[in-house]
Parts: sequence; structure tokens; C-alpha cells
Amino acid sequence: MAKDIPAGQQIHVQRFGSGDRRAVALHCSLAHSGAWKGMFAALEEPLATEAIDLPGHGKSADWDGQGDYTAACAAAAAALIDEPVDLIGHSGGAVAALQIALSMPEMVRTLTLIEPVLFAAAKGSPEFDEFVEQMAPYKVALDAGQRMLAAEKFTEIWGTGTPWNQIEERSRQYMADRIHLIDAGMPALADDNFGILAEGRLESLQMPVMIIVGTECPAVIGKIAEVIAERLADVGLAEVPGAGHLLPVTHAAQVAGLLDVNLSRD
Repeated sequence: MAKDIPAGQQIHVQRFGSGDRRAVALHCSLAHSGAWKGMFAALEEPLATEAIDLPGHGKSADWDGQGDYTAACAAAAAALIDEPVDLIGHSGGAVAALQIALSMPEMVRTLTLIEPVLFAAAKGSPEFDEFVEQMAPYKVALDAGQRMLAAEKFTEIWGTGTPWNQIEERSRQYMADRIHLIDAGMPALADDNFGILAEGRLESLQMPVMIIVGTECPAVIGKIAEVIAERLADVGLAEVPGAGHLLPVTHAAQVAGLLDVNLSRD
């Protein structure tokens, strides 16, 4: 289903599950809404989910480059919310979900954040310095206009662990075509231009929150999760053993089990 959002962009929405309880889901960068399929299939809780293709991803229209990219992602998802929903986000989608929760908390029944990449939360830490070093080869390739190489270097850190030459050519091209959207999200992720970390903002959230991370994710993710969790009123912090950053895909059943736990807390 395609939907026009207030900003004027066409956003594709994929539905999973059924029931009276509604959810909205935002995937990670360089993916698409289909990445949620295994996780939502493994849920025990009946949940009618609308999963958007983020701007520039999947079947949604290309991002028009106007304004802030993460805010555009949040606006696309928020346009679907006209009653309280369970809000689920992964990676950059989790940061957009946090923006929505802060903007319209009365419309968020529960909030599930899977590996939120709010890098600003880790600034000043050894984990952040390590992240900057890890990302340097990606940044060099991107700045040189080598999009395919940039996608390869990015995926080495944030992918499933599958070697680049074993990923099908169509998927490699899909990621290379969208690699510019990584830097487009950085004002929100690395600089916190929305002010998520401002004094009192995270503390104001009263809905049940679950933060889910993989034990094999980059160290900066654990630091981010720790900083965010310390400031939330009602939060669970869970690890998925052996999982890297793409755990909704690689460890769908385990992530679904943790989502079920958070849904049961409301």
C-alpha cells in the first residue's frame, strides 16, 4: 500500500499480522519493510503492524533531500498513527521512533528500540572513539564517490556478517544506491539535532520501553543503550546472545520473544 504523507512524499506500507492491537514499525537504513517478516511471524501476541519503507527505501519514493532525513522518516511513520500504537524501531528507525515518542507520547502504548544508533549519546567515550575509527574506511570511500566500496565497508560493520562477495549482486547494488542516506541521517544520530538527549526529555517518557541489543554488535551500541536506559522511567534492557546489528533478521525468533515481553507490560 502506498500512502502520501504530509511532507508530500509517497511512502509504501507493508502490513503484518492482524488483531485489534496496532503497531507501527521503522526498519534500519539500507533495508526495507520486508526485513521484519520473520520477526513478526514469530510473535505470540496478535499484532496488526504497519511497517513503512523509509523514504528512499523499498517501494517508497526517493527522499527529496529537503529538510532533515531522520525527521522525514519520523513524519512518514507518525502519519499512520491516529490512535495509541506499539512503536517499534531498528537502528536509525529506532532513533526516528524515539522522536515520535517524544513528540506524541500519548499515542505510543509501548516503545521497542532495537539497537538505536543515537551516536551522540556515546560521545566522549572510548566506544565512540572506536566507532569513529571503524567508520573511517566507509567515509573515505563515500567522500571519494566510490559508492559500492562505501557500502561494502559499511556492511562489514553493520551487516549480517555475510562476506560482501557472497551477497547477491542485486542486494549489493540496492545498498550502494542508498549509501548516501547514511550520512543524511547523521545530524540526528551523531549530533542529536532533535534534542532527544536534552535535560528532562527522555525522563518524560512514561510508556514501557524495551531496548534490545546483540552481544556481537559494535561496542558503541552497548554504550548508547546504557546511556538511554539510565534516563528512562520504565525500561528493560535485553541482550540477544551471538547477534550482531541486524538481529531482527538473523535472530528473528529471539527478538520476537523480547517484543512479546514488552507488549505484555502494557
